[in-house]
Amino acid sequence: MKKLGKQTFHMKDNVFIRDVYTIVGSKEGEGPLKNNFDMIIEDSLWGEDSWEKSELKFQKTAAEKLLNKNHMQSKIDLLISGDLLNQITSSSFSARDLQIPYIGVYGACSTMALTMGLGAMLIDGGFANNILCVTSSHFCSAERQYRLPLEMGGQRHMSAQWTVTGSGAVLLSNIGTGPTIKNVTFGKIEDLGIKDANNMGAAMAPAAYSSLKQHIIDTGIDYDLIVTGDLGTVGKGIVNKMFNEDKMSIEKKYDDCGTIIYDLEKQDVHAGGSGCGCSAVVFGAFLYKKLLKKEIKNLLFTSTGALHSPTATLQGESIPGIAHCIGIEG
Repeated sequence: MKKLGKQTFHMKDNVFIRDVYTIVGSKEGEGPLKNNFDMIIEDSLWGEDSWEKSELKFQKTAAEKLLNKNHMQSKIDLLISGDLLNQITSSSFSARDLQIPYIGVYGACSTMALTMGLGAMLIDGGFANNILCVTSSHFCSAERQYRLPLEMGGQRHMSAQWTVTGSGAVLLSNIGTGPTIKNVTFGKIEDLGIKDANNMGAAMAPAAYSSLKQHIIDTGIDYDLIVTGDLGTVGKGIVNKMFNEDKMSIEKKYDDCGTIIYDLEKQDVHAGGSGCGCSAVVFGAFLYKKLLKKEIKNLLFTSTGALHSPTATLQGESIPGIAHCIGIEG
């Protein structure tokens, strides 16, 4: 059986994370990881006439650079990707240009772990040999869609997070070298009634806690490092509080991509980073390299997502949260 416990799937065969590629914007390029990214783009439009087209360029370029770097242009069986924009247009338009068989997914900010989990299971099941997982986000396009157009100059709440401008591409394969994906836990929707679109950390934290706890119970693995995706300072604090109350503290080995990517004291990002690109570029530029250098033996990488929409928010709906866990061995 490939299933462990209630929610976790074990990869019997090797699924290598063969390589990664990261592209970020100028603000991300000024943060603590500035020397780790493959490419930093200073202009938020990147020569395009809209932020949405710029985000598409981020995603397409990350995919192309990764494939070219590994000479894999004709060897990819599937592209699995998603983003934040309506009808995942950045991903679909990028797939149109890449001309690779395509599975588009929507997991909001949980998309990086979602694509990697699905890709790992498809490879382990013998359905594919090489899969490309990609996601992206853009501060300007996300603000326009979910909150207020930048031209309106709206005030940002202190609990608000800064959507990362960036894209991460991950190459999964059943051959090669690199860290391997061993266990995948797909989360359940958790919704504790948070309705504030400026407080994503609080909305996603219960889902992160639920998935992390279930993964730890299902696998019994004592991970060297546990990292969630874009909960920021607010959500990270809630997760620590929930585990401490459960007498299962993870605080000493737990961090969050939303607090890693920016210098919270020097950069005005309020509660930290968010967006599909947040966990994607932190994984590719920072966590993956820790695994390669054997600085950590195993990593529990968890991307979190707020599955709301502008329409649902305006109609007074609460914000459902989701989190997916990827257990990786270096």
